[in-house]
Amino acid sequence: MPSPSRELQIETSDGVLLAADWRSEGSPIGQQAGGGSPIVLLHGLTATRRYVVMGSRLLERSGHRVIAYDARGHGSSTPASTPAAYTYDLLAEDLRAVLDELEMERAILAGASMGAQTALRFALEHPDRVSALALITPAFDPELGEAREIAAYAEWDRLAGGLRDGGVEGFLAAYDLAGVPERWRDTVATVLRQRLSAHDHPLAVADALQAVPRSRPFDAWAELGAVRVPTLVVASRDEADPAHPLAVAERYAAAIPGARLLVEDEGPPARSPIAWQGGRLSKALAELAAQASAADGSPGSSTIAPRNNAA
Repeated sequence: MPSPSRELQIETSDGVLLAADWRSEGSPIGQQAGGGSPIVLLHGLTATRRYVVMGSRLLERSGHRVIAYDARGHGSSTPASTPAAYTYDLLAEDLRAVLDELEMERAILAGASMGAQTALRFALEHPDRVSALALITPAFDPELGEAREIAAYAEWDRLAGGLRDGGVEGFLAAYDLAGVPERWRDTVATVLRQRLSAHDHPLAVADALQAVPRSRPFDAWAELGAVRVPTLVVASRDEADPAHPLAVAERYAAAIPGARLLVEDEGPPARSPIAWQGGRLSKALAELAAQASAADGSPGSSTIAPRNNAA
């Protein structure tokens, strides 16, 4: 059993080694200082475990154990065995490996973008192991349509090619910074440089750039009606974050019973997305944890219908 606040390595069912850490204010991994479930952070595509709450320690100071790990091929985790092995079924299986290794029966899952879809896929498949969900800037739309899917795949392929051929600067050259409002452009470019420079295996990230978008975490909006745990959907307004459309996040919030939508206020002045504000996002996650703790005291309030029973 690991001691408080340390880094560890977790082996998945197909031999990938996930780099992880968990932090607390002194509680052993099997105990929760605040009386609730641990919180597992799942990052987005091309990011690392440092890019969910952006270094905020508010959750630990609030008495929560926080577990974060680099997805397969990202950060300090090792690559998958094949370029195609970056699908949501495998990403969800990796999450199960993390929970099993740390002997956690249930957890609050907080995922950003790819991490949001991974958390949701896991929740639909393993309802008894999830006490709450925070879906941060989810972007997958099961009704995107063939023409738009083809265009999106071409964009991901271009980014993957840029990273393979030119590294971080090649990725940035392929990225459509012109589509980002001028007031956010420098910030986005800086963050992209920082997080793309944090990978031990950039070619694996390029593989993930092509494989993940071609994978489906669920097939239809109706499936999300099976979720019965407290759920928070954190959205961004399109001006600052067009890659994660507000309308898509709104669909998640509408499809999940009782889900709460959280989005930054409209300008002027323009507000940075909540997903970019580690402290504010952490506060929202702490509030979700309190809601989950209260729900656990109500019979039947923290369940998810089995995925194969979804309408």
